Amino acid sequence: MAAPLFLEPRLEPPLAELLAAPDLLHGLVDALGSPLNVLLPDAIAANVAAFRAVYRRHHLDGPIYFAHKANRSSALVRRLAATEAGIDVASLGELSHALGAGFAPDRVLATGPKDADFLWLAARAGATVHVDAPAELVELAGLVRAHGLPRVRVLLRLSAFESAGVRLLTRRSRFGVPVADLGALLDLVEQHRDAVELLGVAYHLDTTGIAEKALALESCVLAMDEAGRRGFRPRVIDIGGGFGTSYLADGEQWARYTTELTNAVLGRRPPLTWRGHGYGLRNEGGTARGRLTLYPAHRPVAGPDYLAELLATRAPTLERTLADVLLDHLYELAMEPGRALVDQCGLSLARVVDVRPTDDGAHLVRLGMNAGDVSLEEHGVLADPLIVPRAGPPPTADGAPDGERDGEPVGVYLVGNLCLEADLVTRRLVFLPRLPARGELLAFANTAGYCMDFHAHHAQRQPSARKVAVGRRDGAWWWSLDEQYWPTTHTSGEA
Repeated sequence: MAAPLFLEPRLEPPLAELLAAPDLLHGLVDALGSPLNVLLPDAIAANVAAFRAVYRRHHLDGPIYFAHKANRSSALVRRLAATEAGIDVASLGELSHALGAGFAPDRVLATGPKDADFLWLAARAGATVHVDAPAELVELAGLVRAHGLPRVRVLLRLSAFESAGVRLLTRRSRFGVPVADLGALLDLVEQHRDAVELLGVAYHLDTTGIAEKALALESCVLAMDEAGRRGFRPRVIDIGGGFGTSYLADGEQWARYTTELTNAVLGRRPPLTWRGHGYGLRNEGGTARGRLTLYPAHRPVAGPDYLAELLATRAPTLERTLADVLLDHLYELAMEPGRALVDQCGLSLARVVDVRPTDDGAHLVRLGMNAGDVSLEEHGVLADPLIVPRAGPPPTADGAPDGERDGEPVGVYLVGNLCLEADLVTRRLVFLPRLPARGELLAFANTAGYCMDFHAHHAQRQPSARKVAVGRRDGAWWWSLDEQYWPTTHTSGEA
């Protein structure tokens, strides 16, 4: 076999400590079944604190909203309610969940596509509404008047920012109102001033590019200035999410893998994926074409560090750092991290059901889960799972060559429990330090951001993953069913 291409996951406490407790993990799966999602609620509180520390370094203030769509967990949301953070909800169900988890309405931001029921409950409760289009603003104002509700705080979502001088290439978004139409939008707010209160403006870009986000933030500052000249008193700029997560421990492993994947697509080495899947790359006459559709799994700057870098960036035309621009104007900074706020907050477990060799020297490892239970492929996230053995020496893998029984690295394809050829937990050849055996667990680390339940389903009546919350107290692990977790029982009550 060629040299293995490991993609070792980045692990930090308490996630690393949880993975060092195999008896606990096996006991949970024995009791609750495979697949199983395990969450660390206290880690989300630590992530909020890390983002807030960046604010303090720049003498800034403003709300940090968790993008609820990243995870359906009740435990995470209830633990978050015990911090100073807010929550960004993108559906009627998420709004109801947040209110029931302990969030006061003034800590709730209603975003995403909204129907009349969603708008009514947001207005009735007193949440802030992220207005995405003129028609949405008109509908919201009509509901306020029709039901005799108090004025609703709104943020105007802007898009299609344009730069002076050198043009920045930006992705077109189907959300938000082009900043060029700001004047007409402010006219509309003025018409409905009896029903809505302009809190500020917002953007959310589908990019990791600092330059694009700097342009958007500066444009929002200028939009706020224009609103102020027209008699409004806006105070908040919401920069959305997109702060990212680094999934891998070693950047060189990531660079090597992507290089070898390109070589495999070009036929310069044995395939690295099931049936030659190229993750967006294709071979055209010996030249690699297309674009890798993979999440940048190793990011040297992510999460709070990414926010710090953005704030330290000079505004394109205002000749000061973005942090100084915000501070000079006394504007609050709001943000909506999803993936970054649940970084290191959980893992997904699956029982190894079957192991069998393939004709090309690899192995198929069938798991007690399917691709929807841990949607790494859907989100382009590549990271190796970890083998969680039971107590004692590793069991002998049925059908494994002698060398692999002794623990030599081996390439495997991870397949799911649906009777579909397409049910591949990973399309890539995953290199493990040894062949796992039936009854062992594979642990997919750091799956709390979008990968746990964003694509989960009940196809073929297979059980979907249950959730448990875990933590440590007085040196011992505790656990609770996700829906039974409350901070009064499992934390000391500190924010």
